[in-house]
Amino acid sequence: MTETTAALAEAGYRHLLDLLRGMESVAVACSGGLDSSLLLAAAHQALGERVLALTVQTPYMTSHEISAARTLTAGLGVRHHVLEWPIPEEISYNPPDRCYRCKRTLFAELQTIAVAEGYAWLADGTNRDDLEDYRPGLRALRELSIRSPLLEAGLGKAEIRRYAQALKLAVWNKPAGACLLTRLPHGTEARPELLRRVEAAEQALIDLGFKQVRVRCHDDLARIEVDRTEQARLLEEKMTDQVATTLTACGFRYITLDLQGYQMGSFNVTSTAQ
Repeated sequence: MTETTAALAEAGYRHLLDLLRGMESVAVACSGGLDSSLLLAAAHQALGERVLALTVQTPYMTSHEISAARTLTAGLGVRHHVLEWPIPEEISYNPPDRCYRCKRTLFAELQTIAVAEGYAWLADGTNRDDLEDYRPGLRALRELSIRSPLLEAGLGKAEIRRYAQALKLAVWNKPAGACLLTRLPHGTEARPELLRRVEAAEQALIDLGFKQVRVRCHDDLARIEVDRTEQARLLEEKMTDQVATTLTACGFRYITLDLQGYQMGSFNVTSTAQ
């Protein structure tokens, strides 16, 4: 038995397939990230043509994730609806419960589409590890009765990466992602130009070889978070000059490095302290 077939023969993956088969038909909220990509691939394996991919394209989603979702669904041969959606008014100033409000609005719309298309369930890629983080959006999923098969199967990020690699999904080693609103302090107006500035800055750093990157935007100041193992490289003289020049070209006036390194949801500390 090869390493690939061994991974897909594990009890966790088989349990996921059994859960999906029991759902009979499913629309998957597909963001283009690791979790929803693995869920969609498994759903396609379990249910065949009884699967629909739904992607919401908003100003605060990165363009490369939308592209990844399109590539995935085309490769799998899964029907794919992309819904273009403006920034909902209730999150236009990035409130601390933004994730709840966003998911409550967008998933309600996706659920309406799923029902209209005749699918029994709408599912998302929430997994076991998400329970360890600040995730107010999970309440919205519960209120709407959205299924989370990865969580129901007890799968965490390590298993999901292993199964995605075994299925040869391009995103199997993709770093954790989050919407661009997480780069803005709470109470900041989510202006499209700020979001595009952040996206361009992060992509520039990724193109320079940095793997786990966040550019937190404080108006015209960029606070760069990278893994601590990559900080020394960023602080090399030639790299510092290149990063400063590149991010200035993106529209930032001041460029800083956060010495605490990459932190998932670093603005959450501020919101929970208020």
